[in-house]
Amino acid sequence: MTERANRRELADLETARTTIAELGLGSEATAVPLDDAQGRTLAAAVSADIDVPGFDRAAMDGYAVRANDTVGAGEASPLELAVAGELHAGQPPEAAVGEGDAVEIATGAVMPEGADAVVVVERTSRDGDRVAVRDTVTPGENVLPAGADVAVGDFALSAGTRLTPRTIGLLSALGESSVPVRGRPEVAVVSTGDELVPADEPLDHDAGQIHDVNTPAIMAAVAAAGGEAVRFDSVGDDREALADALSRAAETADLVLTSGSTSAGSTDVLATLVEEREDTELLLHGVDIQPGKPTVVGRIAGTPYVGLPGYPVSALSVFRVLVAPAIRAATGVPAPAMETDAELATRVRHEGGRYRLVPVGLVADGDGRTLAYPVDKGSGATTSLAYADGVVTVAATTNYVPSGERVTVELFDDEARPPALLCVGDRDPVVSSALSGVERVRYLARGTQAGEQWLADGIPDVAVVAGDPEDGTALAAWDREWGLALGPNADLSGLDALIDGDATVVNAAPGTGLRAAFDDALAALGEERGRANLRDAVDGYGVTAHGLDGPARRVKSGDADAAPALRPSAASLGLSFLPLGTQRLTVVALPDRREKDGVESLVAALDEVEKLPGYERVE
Repeated sequence: MTERANRRELADLETARTTIAELGLGSEATAVPLDDAQGRTLAAAVSADIDVPGFDRAAMDGYAVRANDTVGAGEASPLELAVAGELHAGQPPEAAVGEGDAVEIATGAVMPEGADAVVVVERTSRDGDRVAVRDTVTPGENVLPAGADVAVGDFALSAGTRLTPRTIGLLSALGESSVPVRGRPEVAVVSTGDELVPADEPLDHDAGQIHDVNTPAIMAAVAAAGGEAVRFDSVGDDREALADALSRAAETADLVLTSGSTSAGSTDVLATLVEEREDTELLLHGVDIQPGKPTVVGRIAGTPYVGLPGYPVSALSVFRVLVAPAIRAATGVPAPAMETDAELATRVRHEGGRYRLVPVGLVADGDGRTLAYPVDKGSGATTSLAYADGVVTVAATTNYVPSGERVTVELFDDEARPPALLCVGDRDPVVSSALSGVERVRYLARGTQAGEQWLADGIPDVAVVAGDPEDGTALAAWDREWGLALGPNADLSGLDALIDGDATVVNAAPGTGLRAAFDDALAALGEERGRANLRDAVDGYGVTAHGLDGPARRVKSGDADAAPALRPSAASLGLSFLPLGTQRLTVVALPDRREKDGVESLVAALDEVEKLPGYERVE
């Protein structure tokens, strides 16, 4: 068999894909201003350095009140309060709300000192400097607490996230003025053939000239895949001219693309040129696809090179099937799609009467089916759209959509796709550290209770929960030490001192592992004392802060004497720590998702995560 015959042995499609993928196409990461980040891909994970919102704010228009002042108020028995002023968004409160007072407040305004709830305006009647309240509200009602949307330390966006207006809005809310993004590989585009003429020059039809179609078409395809296309003048079928063009392109580009001169004809010299030159390497010549068989893959002076066929349809077909995936892999740009069918993972209730767009996220189950789950956290939450992939339309006449229903998801953009890993559950520094090393992960920090419920509903790939869950396959577990982070004036030797003394606390958010640990400890102490409920004896039990470090940071700022915390949280804030016990933290996967690539990546990252004080890995 001749050398030419060996070279013309066709590679199958997967071999060609693997060969191009192994060329190592890429470029160095760079930092870009947030204003220029649209369409770029994060090169490193981003965590929150500030709370969003950074203050307790009104979630509705109405009156900021003390909840205790509204006890007994109703439609038939309104209570009158004195209007002590009004507050608009962006305006600092000038006075505290005293007993019997109310402050007219707009949505988004800072809650004034003393007020702990908002009565919506529809449940009030204003008469001069008095307002009649016709609703009994509870502490925290119609109030969005500081950090409720995103809290300091929250894992916000993972490496590999494609930046869109939604995620750029989230980064802006976090105060990020520039972000690290993957580089865009420079792709040199060179068309070959004596017959080619640029589009702005006249043609000599008698000489068989045609306009150069491939150069602009391939440049547009490169840009759509996320690369930076660099135009080179077309080159005739001359060996020396081709060699010079290849050398110049390889000096400046991260990838060289040519079109034409790749088949076995007498003037198609590229494959032979790449094979015979000392600074080049021929890896593949010919792929078993139609159109696109005469494709060349190799390296020129170390630079990745792909020679596309000359016919435009063939050239673009090969580019789409073989080259575009490699460029997208380097830049993080996904294949385009604007609509997809999915199975609704949970029911959607809708009061009806209005046309509704329900924001949903997407996740692939173990069988590759696409599931859609609602992610709406309220109209004031930045992350509602940042963590959604599209919307499901619910008609005005529809009140209920059951789980399992097939729905059409209108994607926000052609970058929307299920993440490689969907993780829901408790906040934890060990897990956050591991997730920082996993690309295209979506982490919804909803707490242990939500993690267990989502796991039971079969939605996430992985849940992070406190305790030993009955459902799922455990990937890793730790016993983490928890206790109270103490302020400088807190002289507490145990939980008894918190109950019997006058120290104040800020509690962890409901549904979280820390809150459960604190509640369990109070219940155990109550059982020892023969008292069913000690929560009422804790000053500030009902005051909560979001985020793993949120309660301890409130102690740091002097708002309370103590707060439930993990040992690393107290240490990072320079606070004293009163240990009260250990709590099991388990990372668990749905059994049918265990073999997903994202889950495998997380398992590897969990095995490499740095040990933190107060943590013991459970083997």
